[in-house]
Amino acid sequence: MRTPGTPGEPTAPAPTRRCVLPPLLRYPTADELAARAAALVARRPHDTRLRRVGVSRAGTPLWLLSVGHGTRQALIVAGPHANEPVGGATVLRLAERVLADPRLTEDADATWNLLLCLDPDGLRRNEGWLSGPYSLGRYFRHFFRPGFREQPEWLPDGAGAAALPETRALLGLQDELKPFFQCSLHGVDVGGGFVELTRDLPGLPRRVAHAAARLGIPRELGSYDTLYWPGLGPAVYRIPPPRPRDLAAAITEAAVESTWYHPHRHGTVTAVVEAPMWGVAAVEDDSPPDDRDAVLRAVSRTLRHETLLLERLLARAAPHLPAAPDTARLLAPVHDYLLVCPGLADAWDPDAGDPAHPLPPLNTAHLAALRIAGRRIAVRTAGLLHQLVAGAGQDPAGALPELDALIDAWCADYQDGFGARWIPVARQVEYQTRVVLAAFELAARPAPAPARSGEPDWGTGATVPMHRE
Repeated sequence: MRTPGTPGEPTAPAPTRRCVLPPLLRYPTADELAARAAALVARRPHDTRLRRVGVSRAGTPLWLLSVGHGTRQALIVAGPHANEPVGGATVLRLAERVLADPRLTEDADATWNLLLCLDPDGLRRNEGWLSGPYSLGRYFRHFFRPGFREQPEWLPDGAGAAALPETRALLGLQDELKPFFQCSLHGVDVGGGFVELTRDLPGLPRRVAHAAARLGIPRELGSYDTLYWPGLGPAVYRIPPPRPRDLAAAITEAAVESTWYHPHRHGTVTAVVEAPMWGVAAVEDDSPPDDRDAVLRAVSRTLRHETLLLERLLARAAPHLPAAPDTARLLAPVHDYLLVCPGLADAWDPDAGDPAHPLPPLNTAHLAALRIAGRRIAVRTAGLLHQLVAGAGQDPAGALPELDALIDAWCADYQDGFGARWIPVARQVEYQTRVVLAAFELAARPAPAPARSGEPDWGTGATVPMHRE
């Protein structure tokens, strides 16, 4: 970190007086992340550095905390999705672990580069629920996640045309560091934990299973994100290489061009580590379902019905919403969610699916994940609409009572119908930390020979339409 006051350079946040950082029992805000990182640097100035690597659209600094002095670079990205704050707490935990264990720095000839939050503006919009108390109703009523084109990990127009300053900062960091290992920290609001890799790391599924069992975290054995992706072991999936497609397809397909694959040219392996907030035991049930088609028809029918309800509520409320930038920011994800719902309902319906993309064999975990996904899209949309109407200061269309009733009913279904249970923040963080450390250790081993195109487990068909979580 440069000396404060150097011309043209922002000063880092002032450190607190604490010498030892207390454990996080709740999600940190963007300001708390920066302050805690600064306190760590003040405590260990010879082993850590903090520098600004860019700014957000609102001018918020993007801070990079680096630990160690090795020649091999690891890049850990927290907060790529605004509503998934666990990664911020995880990078702080990782910094402490790395400082305490020379095997992770000196012995591995590694430097850990921890990007505290890729979307601090979006994280600020979630502050209504970040500090708790943690309930599904509170979470969804204060939920925010930007529209597809405003999510900084995606490259819908390619890296050369990246428009968001957050995206450009991350791309620049990847090309500067040329990391051998990159990890993107994500969170699942309801479901289980899983990992996605751009290259196989043999042994990782066993380590994920061990961490999950020790901490009581359900593993998602049939994530709908990865429905058609090659499996590398239970709850570990291989990300297919990106394929060119238009925006409408990119919103509904998972293997779009992204910052996950951008550093592939440098030999980087990327791991996307998902940690759940509310766990559901059924996502870990790999038994054969009793009646697959009946469940799929019910999920598709429910999603179509709830989409119509939400479209009608939006049509009633829209004429009374103020014409303001904030309205546009909240409407963008609403329109994205409503756009993908019909395609998802058809893709999951055994009577209406695309013959070119038949559903793969599904176990009970897959069906549970699809049911959760359909409910997730609906309740997120309702939560965003609730914020829009409440923020307008008036509700002549009478939409708020209906939105409140829908959110309450759908949250109750998560709890009663799915058995969703809250996982304490400290346990989410410990699980994600252990998975990251395991992936780092495996990635630090000598890399296998480069894979040839046309690998048999990837197939030649297009990636299946689904909403990228």
